[in-house]
Amino acid sequence: MTTEPGLRDRKKAETRSALSAAAVSLGRELGFDGVTAEAIAAHTGVSTRTFHNYFSSKEEAALFHLQKAAFEWVDLLENRPADENFWDSVRYLLLEVVTAPERELAETIETARFIEETPSLLAKKLAFDKSLSDEFRRVVAERTGLDARRDLFPTLAQASVGAAVSAALAYVAEDPEHRSARAVVEHALQQLEQGLNTPLPGPTPPPSV
Repeated sequence: MTTEPGLRDRKKAETRSALSAAAVSLGRELGFDGVTAEAIAAHTGVSTRTFHNYFSSKEEAALFHLQKAAFEWVDLLENRPADENFWDSVRYLLLEVVTAPERELAETIETARFIEETPSLLAKKLAFDKSLSDEFRRVVAERTGLDARRDLFPTLAQASVGAAVSAALAYVAEDPEHRSARAVVEHALQQLEQGLNTPLPGPTPPPSV
């Protein structure tokens, strides 16, 4: 009796994940304007009614994975040891994001690019970014003993960390075969901690074979 709800929840999670993946893959293949809820459902092997049990629109479906991952990252930061240095916590979070094999970083980058290039998705992502930023500032404030509304540091940390990661991943995407995401993100964080007054050398690419 105790295992049935867990199995049901897993099946629901799998269906939701499959619908989201189908929305993105069909959008990238056909152009998002030409994709319908019916097509996403058919691609996943479920009914259109089932699709609408999980998502109110194709945009919501396409953004689901990115939103889920983003809030998981906030949870990772929130659950780091309370006495850990703030920047050590941020470093752990970001290196976990770019190195965990199950996260498929290259696919995440391509999905993010697809969303940025799709006006209907970008508009909804901007609204989501606001709620994510609020959550990140809240966690930063809690970890640093500051006030998210009155103190500048939480907002500055949220903006600067986000910009550093975006710049690092864009740099990696230009030459993914020769640029290590881990090394580049770690370098970006080191530069952020030091400040931009003096550029740090590197990161050094791996030697040519």
